[in-house]
Amino acid sequence: MTEPAGLRTAEDDLLPPADWAPGRALAPGTRAAWAFAALAAVLVAGRAFAAPVIDARALDAWTTIFVAICVQALPFLVFGVALSAAITAFVPASFWRRVLPSRPAAAVPVAGALGAVLPGCECASVPVAGGLMARGVAPAAALTFLLAAPAVNPVVLVATAVAFPGAPEMVVGRFAASLLVAVLAGWTWALFGKGEWIRIPSRPHTAGGARWDAFRQAMRHDIMHAGGFLVVGGLAAATINVVIPSAWVDGVAGVPWVPVLVLALLAVLMSICSEADAFVAASLTQFSPTARLAFLVVGPMVDLKLIALQTGFFGRRFAVRFIPLTFVLAVAVSTIVGGILL
Repeated sequence: MTEPAGLRTAEDDLLPPADWAPGRALAPGTRAAWAFAALAAVLVAGRAFAAPVIDARALDAWTTIFVAICVQALPFLVFGVALSAAITAFVPASFWRRVLPSRPAAAVPVAGALGAVLPGCECASVPVAGGLMARGVAPAAALTFLLAAPAVNPVVLVATAVAFPGAPEMVVGRFAASLLVAVLAGWTWALFGKGEWIRIPSRPHTAGGARWDAFRQAMRHDIMHAGGFLVVGGLAAATINVVIPSAWVDGVAGVPWVPVLVLALLAVLMSICSEADAFVAASLTQFSPTARLAFLVVGPMVDLKLIALQTGFFGRRFAVRFIPLTFVLAVAVSTIVGGILL
């Protein structure tokens, strides 16, 4: 039955049409075979041409960074995928409509507050947000949760307090700035976002014992999908960490306003999990407190592995719009909050 035009809501304008479906893709076995062949070709080419000219110390550093990023992120990624699969398989769509306000503008701050209860990093929040959208949650609210969860949860705040002993203003500043950025980004998407800009993951609607089968299928799909993009992001982050010389970072630390942008960009490039980034920020004593706050706010919301994950889950058209929006808001809000509190 066709829905009367008068019953359409703002959420309907943000969600893709009911008959939307992603384009035809290769079968999982075919994709895996091509991926293995490409990896083998890269390894052979690297062994033949790159290995003789690579500095052993640089290679060791690159390997250490890449492994550290993947080891840090993988447990939280698995946790997020499991939580996402559980949400999409067992939690009815009506539950989210009862918990969250019906209007996306009102649901955004509620979703931001709910982000404080998930003790996970940014890798976990991407599949969870995708699962929420698949169950009917407005994209603006799910994206707010995606940004807030890795930045304002208790684990991250406690880690920040330990990394900055005797500086509670840094903890307060991180919480306030991160939550404000998440809410502003959600409201912006609610106002200007379009359904065709975002690819919402589809999930089967099953009941009874079939829900466990749906849970296993969702787990298998998302862990392979998100894991591949995590590896791509880790490779890029490790490469950039080795290529950028530390002397360049030290040279710009004393230039007014530049340190904020430098640490914001480094947060994107270094791709450190939100549970560990506070200790890195605390070690950057040559930078101002406001610049270090920007590092803490930007990192959990925009980094290389997140860019890869968001592109894989929600599509390129989404990533090219949402990621720059988030970065600009994070830098601006960090500068304002840092100027007031620090």
